[in-house]
Amino acid sequence: MDVTTAHAAGDCRSVSEILSRVGDKWTIQVIVALRQGPARFNGMKRQVNGISQQMLTRTLKALERDGMVVRTVHHSTPPQVEYRLTELGFSLSETARQLAEWATLNSDAIAQNRIRYDGRDRP
Repeated sequence: MDVTTAHAAGDCRSVSEILSRVGDKWTIQVIVALRQGPARFNGMKRQVNGISQQMLTRTLKALERDGMVVRTVHHSTPPQVEYRLTELGFSLSETARQLAEWATLNSDAIAQNRIRYDGRDRP
């Protein structure tokens, strides 16, 4: 394997890992919830329908690790923790918004294609 092929394979693994993070069940929903502005944990839990406390914690930690979310602890009694998107996280939210727009614009065509495909005679 030459240097170019090894580099390309490394890039593919890196891209695949990032797409797995972004494509999981909860990441985009959390990013979209934070697009409105900074939020506290319980507020996000209410916004992201069906997410467990444990999964929200894992998702926020992963997003913080990736540099898409910043966690701020406000020293009060009791301490309050707030999450907000970084510039990188906001850019992901823009991409997610564009993808949602594409899905909305094309949902009828996709539904028709599925009906046509499912109705075909197959050997």
